[in-house]
Amino acid sequence: MALSCEPLPQDPAAENRSRGTLLAKAKESLVRRDGDPPAPFLVGQRYYEQGLYKEALKEFEKIKDTDFQAMYQLGVMYYDGLGTKKDPERGVEYMNKILNSDSPEAKHLKFAAAYNLGRAYYEGCGVKHSTEEAERLWLTAADNGNPKASIKAQSTLGMLYSMPILKDLEKAFFWHSAACDNGNLESQAALGIMYLYGKGTCQNTKAALECLRKAAELGNIYAQGHLVEYYYTRKFYSKAAALAKSQSIHDDPPVVSCSTMLQLFLKLCDFEWVWSSSSSCLVPRLCALSTHTCCGCLLVLILGRS
Repeated sequence: MALSCEPLPQDPAAENRSRGTLLAKAKESLVRRDGDPPAPFLVGQRYYEQGLYKEALKEFEKIKDTDFQAMYQLGVMYYDGLGTKKDPERGVEYMNKILNSDSPEAKHLKFAAAYNLGRAYYEGCGVKHSTEEAERLWLTAADNGNPKASIKAQSTLGMLYSMPILKDLEKAFFWHSAACDNGNLESQAALGIMYLYGKGTCQNTKAALECLRKAAELGNIYAQGHLVEYYYTRKFYSKAAALAKSQSIHDDPPVVSCSTMLQLFLKLCDFEWVWSSSSSCLVPRLCALSTHTCCGCLLVLILGRS
């Protein structure tokens, strides 16, 4: 699995303030008054959001011992090498400090820190590789589907339980359902595929199409690809062509890359990868009977049939 760190979680105290109050506070913090500088963390965060990572690193370093949000951002930056040379050990150290802290100021960061530590153990980066420890930390981060916990951890557990090492498709379905309910787009598409082929749950074409259409409408290319294939194999060529054409406009020709999640579910559904001589693109084939591919590739096959 190709993983990325959790973005900085928002302080729930800020969520409870009115929009007007937040705007007033932001202006007060970011505009100098009576010679007072902006709040140190906001300066660093502003640099971070602009991609000025070296400048952000300097600001966060100044306050890391008194500001857990700054410590969190430094952990992400050292782990991924943003604005500095990669130092995953230091990144892991900062995430552990947050996870083990009793400070109320660290509370809203704990789920995200647990997810990031799980990523480190899964990748064996900064710590010794341990899928079991990654699973434990992601379960902590996912908090049984809590919408205020790490939704990324919930979706990642769905992927993890689809892999051979810990394969349990019922658990995969549970976690993708939780992540989907909490707004995760990739899990929405994954659920559609699981319903479509009866993996981890009873086959349910109606539920599959509902999930895939919702994900497709929100721009998930893998859901769009599966819908195109579904229409094509049932000889709804006009529908398949229309959807494929609409997506191919946004693709970067000639190859649309397939994500780790899609490859994972293709393997889960017993696909094999083959080369399509007609499109010079990597195309997965299901049981050597039908082509299951991204929209741009499948378009080649249906233009003559629509």
